[in-house]
Amino acid sequence: MKDTANLGKFVDPAVTAKGEPRATVALTNPQTLWFNTGTLCNITCANCYIESSPENDRLVYLTEAEVVDYLDQLETRGWGVTEIGFTGGEPFMNPEMIGMARVALDRGYRVLILTNAMRPMMRRKMREGLVALREAHGDRLVLRVSLDHWDAARHEEERGPGSFDKTLQGMRWLRDAGVRMAVAGRTLWDESETESRQGYARLFAEEGFAIDAFDPGACVLFPEMDESVEVPEITTACWGILKKSPDSVMCSSSRMVVKRKGAARPTVLACTLLPYDPEFELGETLEEAERPVALNHPHCAKFCVLGGASCSA
Repeated sequence: MKDTANLGKFVDPAVTAKGEPRATVALTNPQTLWFNTGTLCNITCANCYIESSPENDRLVYLTEAEVVDYLDQLETRGWGVTEIGFTGGEPFMNPEMIGMARVALDRGYRVLILTNAMRPMMRRKMREGLVALREAHGDRLVLRVSLDHWDAARHEEERGPGSFDKTLQGMRWLRDAGVRMAVAGRTLWDESETESRQGYARLFAEEGFAIDAFDPGACVLFPEMDESVEVPEITTACWGILKKSPDSVMCSSSRMVVKRKGAARPTVLACTLLPYDPEFELGETLEEAERPVALNHPHCAKFCVLGGASCSA
């Protein structure tokens, strides 16, 4: 069924449907450069924003050499980035994942890898590589594990039968190997944030996971990104109305590198949440990616700016 909730909105990058000037966000404080290692994944989740699956190769594997090129560009451009993030798909499907992490860690960056901690991560080569990275770089390496809910049944509503136990097996291995962990969950269910964090806290205590469920950076709870939900467009006046700075929005502090199927070279995107929208493709180099981003998508409003607030005066 065709989505009509935002019909007429998010069309012109310069103005809203009402003719008001659309808000833009400049790259004012770059802190994280993300690399999408490829959209292939070992499982298919019910609500995956990037549609990762065992068949989706719209974004193909990045190589260690390509990552090195962008790390060189970071030094040339002097962005001041402190963290390199790797996402997918499932990053450990990429055979060069350990090498890509190593070159970033060797240059002094913190490295964050988003993973489901299932079979791809548990292959011998990947486990040996993670142990070597931990021994060389300690807590500068963090794996953020996708654990959609602290309850097995709810987690498996998203990721399929048996997925909860397989993820816990991976987390137990990470615990025993001394690899620092964080968790990413979802807020799909009818429970308060406090109730959700209390559930995670119980699970972490039972399993001996050194993760603080009440630290939003260690246990990240993401709202569902539903493009069919009607949201207001963000105008330049909204910053003052909401008492919010453009510097708090993700595209002020990060960019993501992807490689599209059939492309000769990777490209840089404005946002990790919009991997397929050509409007948010900024060019092949970090220099090209330094330009401001128009908030011309429902995700920009609901997920990044409003967070449940209203833009009405």
